Formats: sequence, C-alpha cells, structure tokens
Amino acid sequence: MDPRVAEFFGTGSGLMAGPQGLNSGSGNGLSLMSIKSYAKNNKKVKNRATRNTKPSNNPPYLPPEAEEGNIEYKLKLVNPTQYRFEHLVTQMKWRLQEGRGEAVYQIGVEDNGLLVGLSEEDMRASLKTLRRMAEKVGADITVIREREVDYDLDIPRKISEVLVRKVPDDQQFLDLRVAVLGNVDSGKSTLLGVLTQGELDNGRGRARLNLFRHLHEIQSGRTSSISFEIMGFNSKGEVVNYSESRTAEEICESASKMITFIDLAGHHKYLKTTIFGLTSYCPDFAMLVVSANTGIAGTTREHLGLAMALKVPIFIVVSKVDLCTKSTIERTVKQLERILKQPGCNKVPMLVATADDAVTAAQQFALSPSITPIFTLSSVSGENLHLLKVFFNIIPPLSNSKEQEELMQQLTEFQVDEIYTVPEVGTVVGGTLYSGICREGEGLVVGPTDDGNFLELKVCSIQRNRSACRVLRAGQAATLALGNFDRSLLRKGMVMVSPEMNPTICWMFEAEIVLLFHAKTVRKGFQVTVHVGNVRQTAIVECLHGKDELRTGEKAVVCFKFIKHPEYLKIGAKLLFREGVTKGIGHVASLHPLFMNQYN
Repeated sequence: MDPRVAEFFGTGSGLMAGPQGLNSGSGNGLSLMSIKSYAKNNKKVKNRATRNTKPSNNPPYLPPEAEEGNIEYKLKLVNPTQYRFEHLVTQMKWRLQEGRGEAVYQIGVEDNGLLVGLSEEDMRASLKTLRRMAEKVGADITVIREREVDYDLDIPRKISEVLVRKVPDDQQFLDLRVAVLGNVDSGKSTLLGVLTQGELDNGRGRARLNLFRHLHEIQSGRTSSISFEIMGFNSKGEVVNYSESRTAEEICESASKMITFIDLAGHHKYLKTTIFGLTSYCPDFAMLVVSANTGIAGTTREHLGLAMALKVPIFIVVSKVDLCTKSTIERTVKQLERILKQPGCNKVPMLVATADDAVTAAQQFALSPSITPIFTLSSVSGENLHLLKVFFNIIPPLSNSKEQEELMQQLTEFQVDEIYTVPEVGTVVGGTLYSGICREGEGLVVGPTDDGNFLELKVCSIQRNRSACRVLRAGQAATLALGNFDRSLLRKGMVMVSPEMNPTICWMFEAEIVLLFHAKTVRKGFQVTVHVGNVRQTAIVECLHGKDELRTGEKAVVCFKFIKHPEYLKIGAKLLFREGVTKGIGHVASLHPLFMNQYN
C-alpha cells in the first residue's frame, strides 16, 4: 500500500484536511459523466452502468451487456410467444442466481448498450410481461426509475430500470453487513436507532437508547462495545424494521434483503474494539458518519484509514445537518472531498442529492471501489433519510454466486468472536462462518487451546438474527449453541473447524508489513498488539529480515511471536498492528507450524 496512507493514521488529535489534496472539489460533488470518464481513463471498472441523465441528440450508450452478472438489457418484451416466454423466465432465473436473489433489468436498451427507448404503450406492455416472468419465478419487481431519451422525435421514448428481487430457495434472505464508523458524538448510534426503529430522534438521543448494551453507555451516551442492529427490505423494496412493534423474528420472516449494522465505538479509548469489529466480522461495506457541525475531527481520519487499509468499501454520511447553516454543510463536504482526493486515498466523491443519484451511487459503488457516495441527512428532521434507504435497498452484494459456491464446497471453518452463557441453553458462541456449511447436530473441533490442541464439540442449534436456522452457509454470521460445553475452555480468536481439516497453528509467523506511523524506530523485542481476522493478541518482534530497524513509511518482512498462546492463521490474511500511536499494516507471508494437532 502507498505509505502516504499513513496520513490517515494520526494520533486522533482532530487533524483537518490540508490544501495538498487533488483539486478542491465542488460542493455539488462529481457529475455522473465525470465518474464515467474517470473510470474509463483508469480502466478500473468493468460493466459500468453509468447514465447520461440529460437529454442529448447524440445516441447515449451503456456498456455492452455482460453474460455474467445480474444486469440484463431488453429492448422490449411485447407479447412474446410461449416458447420465448419460457426462455425469458430461464434467463431471469440465471440473472437472479448471479445476483444472489436480485437482478436489474434495463428496458428499452439494446444488447450493445444503445439507449433506444420505448413508447408509453410498448413500455406498459413490456413491464406487464416482466411482471408475469417475475410471478413465474416467485419474485417481485419494482421500477427504480424512468428516463426519457431525446432523439428529436415527436413521440417521447422512455428507458425503465427495474429491480427484480426473489428470496432464494436455499437461504432465508440476502444479508449485507455494514460497519458503522466515525468520531465520538458524530451521531452513529442515533442514526442506526432511527433506521432500525422507524422513529425520528428528539434531538436529545432518545433514538439511540435501544442500541446500548451497558448502563455506562446510557449514562455517557457513548458506545464502548460492538452491537448489532437489523433493517430489512421486502421483495417490493419497502422498509421492514422494528416499527409497528415487530420482533426480530417477524423482520426476518418478511424481509428478502437484510442489512446488519455493526455499531462500533467512536472514542479513541475503545480503538481496539473498533479494529476488532472491522477485522473479525468481515463487513461488506463501511459507513463513516461525520457530524456536519464539527467536521473532520477526532478519530474520523483514523477510521477512514482503517477501512482503506482493510480494503472495506466505504461511503460517508454527514449527519446533524439540522443544526447547521447551508454554508457549514458545504464546508464539511468540501473538507471530505479534499481528503478523499488526496494521494494515498484516490477516491472519487459523489454527492447524493436526489433519489436518482442514490440509485446510481449504489450501482457505481458496488462496481468500483474508488467511488465514494456522500449523503447529507438529519436524524431529527428526517431530511434526506429516504435517500440512504434507497441506497441500502438497491446496493447489491459484493460476492457473486460462483464465489459463494466455491466457499461452500470447502471444509467448515467458523470464527469465534463472542462467547455467552445463556440460561437453559448453555454455552453459546457468536461469529462468522468463513467457509463450508454448518448444520444442526454437526460435530466440530474447536481450538487452538493454550497447549495447541483442538477439542471436540457438537453444534446443538443455530440462530441467525435472533431466528432459528438449521443450516449456516459460508459468509453468514450466526450464534451456535454448544450445550454443556465448558465455557472456560473457549476464548475469542478460536476457530471451530471440520474434524477432517488439519489446521496450521503457530507461535511464530512472518508478515510483510508497512510501518504507517511510529515516533522513533521499531527494533527486535518491540511489542505490538496484532489483529488478524478474529485473532487479537500481543506479539513480540523477533527479527527484521535484512534490516536492524524500521522507520515510518518503510516496508519489511518481520517475524512476530505471540506471547500468550498459539493461534490459527492463514497465509495471505490481512494484518494490522498497533501500540499506542504506532500503527502498521500488511499480510501474513509464512507460518512456523507448531506440530501435528491432537483432538481431545
């Protein structure tokens, strides 16, 4: 990674964006055509769905239709024959499978991407056929937006963009995880309370009370632990949350798509908790919340740097706009744009002002890691809150069905992130299934213990989003009940794997790292806290290959040794280490295996 990303890992002292950013950026963000040209020049984006929103006499184009993916172009669907209809239904099933239950149809567009458009009558007939196709596969359709194409013709021609959503047969709902980052008092928990409870805040923090887990959090108003909140969308794109006295089970039953928010701590004192949430829970996206009245302060830059270091796609929400003048909001947005355009960050900010922008932002954001949507909203007045909901409704999953299938065919590996004792249930562990499939009643082994062994156990029951579940698939987060298994034998950072797997555990490992920030030099014997996935433990620098010391911005291959107990690691896993203001990133390059594991 570019060492210049080190700027984002300051000491949390409220650094402001300097004037050295690329261009100052306009308060209105980039136009959609700017984004298109940017992507074309950098050759980073394939199959982009960039729109030309202004009528033009020149024929506007989309990229040619791709055989893979969940986007389908159709010129028109008027009165198809029975044979043609069956073929179209099969095609829709394929697109839904590619999008893991979601597909986008562009009606009035040729396969080569030419925006032809349809008359009002043909468009009505085409949408009617599309609705029949969706009914056949058990899906619902929602017209996301319609646009006119101007060819200097007497009859106006329209393009329709339609979202087709189906609950896949083999899973309850499509689940996306969003990590919520931002400085303390930026309004993270309040925003989540408003989104998940369906009621606006009163300006004094009422909306966030249901999210807090501890008494001291309620008293101080500051999150210190990781909490999870859910918001769903049904097949018609309508929000399903805790309003109307719904329970978590009812939300899961009626939702086709679920957004799981991981509410992380903003205060610098709880930074280790925030890093653990980002590395362990494998979020699909990160939402950085910035207060409009304070701007970029405290841990904001540090959280942005963390998300970039771990390569988590990030979008930004500017909150508390009801407290500020328009000029203050614009100043905060310009600050963000300057930071995002800086070398080492190289993002393309896109200000979302309309529902059309929100749809485009969701599609561009999923296709290109460089696009960064910026929302300005209020949790008190509700201003622009609907744009964020549109964005969450449209945003597709990052992994396609093929990647999911490959992960599911591997042996079972479940990362243990949380451990509980539940009355009349026994020991319960929470975490994420990294690979394979886990079923009720399945026998697994958990470890490594302090002496490097693995212990046998049985999965008694499974719950996802507080609802019972019989089968857990790769990439899904859940809690597993282990019956009367001794809780004292478990700790965070362990893995539960299939008995057929021979996991490699180690005391020592080598990593290729970049030292992002350190006041002096790193030498042999320096102690740091290492984060690798769900592993968090203090390690000692045993040696620096080819160097005696390491300074800020330098790269090296370093040998680390854990000081408490051996851990299960994988070659290539992302690594992040810290000690006070010292921070660095890298990946695991090689392992020094302990010995052949034994199952007890």
